[in-house]
Amino acid sequence: MSQRLISFDLKADFGCMKKPDVNDGLMLTFNMLHKPALLGILGAIVGLKGYSKHKEFPEYYKVFKDLKIGIEPLLHDKGNFTKTVIRYTNTVGYANKNEQGGGTTQIIDEQTLIAPAYRCYLLLNTDDEKQLELYERIRKSEAVYLPYIGKNECATWFWTDEDLGYGFKEYDEAKGFTPSTTFKIDSLFIRDYPLKDNRLKPKFSPISRSVLNQSSFAYFERLPLRFDENLFQYELAEFAYSDWVFQSDSIAENLFEIKKSTFSKIIQLF
Repeated sequence: MSQRLISFDLKADFGCMKKPDVNDGLMLTFNMLHKPALLGILGAIVGLKGYSKHKEFPEYYKVFKDLKIGIEPLLHDKGNFTKTVIRYTNTVGYANKNEQGGGTTQIIDEQTLIAPAYRCYLLLNTDDEKQLELYERIRKSEAVYLPYIGKNECATWFWTDEDLGYGFKEYDEAKGFTPSTTFKIDSLFIRDYPLKDNRLKPKFSPISRSVLNQSSFAYFERLPLRFDENLFQYELAEFAYSDWVFQSDSIAENLFEIKKSTFSKIIQLF
């Protein structure tokens, strides 16, 4: 098996990854790009089909669901992106038909991300035809369909700026990381898995706050990790993103140390 660890950067003017537990009033968005949403972007890049039939997963999810990915926010404020609320009105009668058969005006308030940007890490097996195609298209900043952040009004694009260090990267020096000294995780990481996994729970032990920089932060969000294929709904995990330094006795899975000539990072793939 020929494995390649790569990253590419995405940037958008807007993003809206709707939280499924809100269906009335204000529609809320996830702040971080999550794995199911990223898989949809990867599917668009190689031209795989999306949702077409009730209770049937889209082609892109079937093809890429086992892919190991990592996510690092860019241009953020301590893990957060600026948000605003956009109001939409829909006066089309068939979309707002009431019990009496008349039409009403539907008003939707939707929370929207402003200028979200993410670095996406992929561990690819280039012996696989679709993963090889994905590698080649990302390397060339190509996509079959227009990728978007959550909804098709929120188009995203490959962000390339060599002077600022943004764009496609391939990591020749990438290896599994087991803590033996203090360390920092530069990507989003899982701090608690879904209960059904029945697995060893992660433990992250930060060093004493007295030695932490005063600007230190910890961002937490409950995000989709994958789909429950029996219930056809998101399976959520507790994620974190922080500049904390952790002790060597911390327990974490799927950590990788990556190196380029200008930097060295530790990321988590999930």
